[in-house]
Amino acid sequence: MSDVYDVIVIGSGPAGYPAAIRAGQNKLKVACIDEWKNFDGSFAFGGTCLNAGCIPSKALLESSELYLRAKEEFATHGIKLGDIQLDLATMQKRRASVVKTMTTGITALFKANGVVGIQGHGKLLPGNKVLVTAADGSEKTLEARNVILASGSTPIRLKSVPHDGKYIIDSWNALELDAVPGRLGVIGAGVIGLELGSVWRRLGSAVTVLEAMDSFLPMADQTIAKEAQRHFKKQGLDIKLGAKVLSAKVSGAAVDVVYSDAQGEHTLQVDKLVVAVGRRPFTDGLLAEGTGVEVDQRGFIQVDEHCRTAVPNVWAVGDVVRGPMLAHKGKEEGCMVADLIAGKYGEVNYKVIPSVIYTAPEIAWVGLTEEQVKASGREYKVGTFPFAASGRARAMEAGAGMAKIISAKDDDEVLGVHVIGPMAGELIGEATLAMEYSASTEDIQRTMHAHPTLSEAIHEAALSVDKKAIDAINR
Repeated sequence: MSDVYDVIVIGSGPAGYPAAIRAGQNKLKVACIDEWKNFDGSFAFGGTCLNAGCIPSKALLESSELYLRAKEEFATHGIKLGDIQLDLATMQKRRASVVKTMTTGITALFKANGVVGIQGHGKLLPGNKVLVTAADGSEKTLEARNVILASGSTPIRLKSVPHDGKYIIDSWNALELDAVPGRLGVIGAGVIGLELGSVWRRLGSAVTVLEAMDSFLPMADQTIAKEAQRHFKKQGLDIKLGAKVLSAKVSGAAVDVVYSDAQGEHTLQVDKLVVAVGRRPFTDGLLAEGTGVEVDQRGFIQVDEHCRTAVPNVWAVGDVVRGPMLAHKGKEEGCMVADLIAGKYGEVNYKVIPSVIYTAPEIAWVGLTEEQVKASGREYKVGTFPFAASGRARAMEAGAGMAKIISAKDDDEVLGVHVIGPMAGELIGEATLAMEYSASTEDIQRTMHAHPTLSEAIHEAALSVDKKAIDAINR
């Protein structure tokens, strides 16, 4: 008889490992299977997020921002330093250390919650069985009452831009560079492209970002997007909109990129070219013939609002299913499914999912953009507050940006909150909680905020909605 579990999770990324842990907390017998291997061949739990995405990129964003501030800002504070030198090897060593701490932490969490962690490739077989293929090729079949598919996503590759891992690279390669490129090209001005472009621009690269779309950050509120574009330009990011890449070819120790825009064809030569045009669901070798799990034309596993597939007791969560490819969305789905399996209540509010871009200034939002509210036909009101009027932001030498709140005219419900400025990713938590409880603008107005804090910007933006702002001119 094969091993039988209550739950088998395939994938240990930010959707899979929380699902396994929550199932363990629910006193179920759980196994979590993952085949991730780093460039050095070492195995690690955590998937893309912990090993090659969210965590290492934030480590480099923090380090590179400190480096730039030391060079350009510290003197303003009266801190005079000598010749600032970049030690990229040490910076990368720190990044790797942060990653290792986080990934080994998952092993400890598995042990604490009774989860069996298994190294190898997991494939769903008919009848809720899972074939595990180890690194040495050996195979073992496990059986589960429930299977959770959490295989994540992988970078999209362009046929016209052949990836070689050395000159034409993806987001993971871009986090592992051992030297600062003199000229860096980035295809895609989305979250990943902007964050990676920011890291290497701060460290000395001349960065050109090629974005095929004519609008900048179309998924964000356009007031915020325009403000962000202005700041990125000041920082030296050369963002070319409407620039469609036609080809890229390695020439010696450089890459020749051909792209077209409204003015015609152009050639750009760079030392490294990062392809950051998005990600696709990763289902390679995940589903055997006859499982009955349905996959759509874009590669996403079909699920209902509770992440059930068409097959009884087979679930799918995270980047491999519909919705934004965000770690926190996957985490909540994983926990929801683990609770539903245990007979408990579980739900994800897909209308209130925060998004963050960890550039400087940071960009964060939750809910609807002004463009979306306007298109819906619902009457609305808007309030904004500039960080230039925030005492705390000024004291931090971080007065760029604003907070913006969009509310309904009829019942005052907060419909969307958008922030560009210092610690925007932290500030958006208050807005997310407020919207989770269907708060009104007045609820935020009547909530006392400590002074001086950055969170006062949210409070003042709420006051501004009704032209009651205290620390800024009401318009």
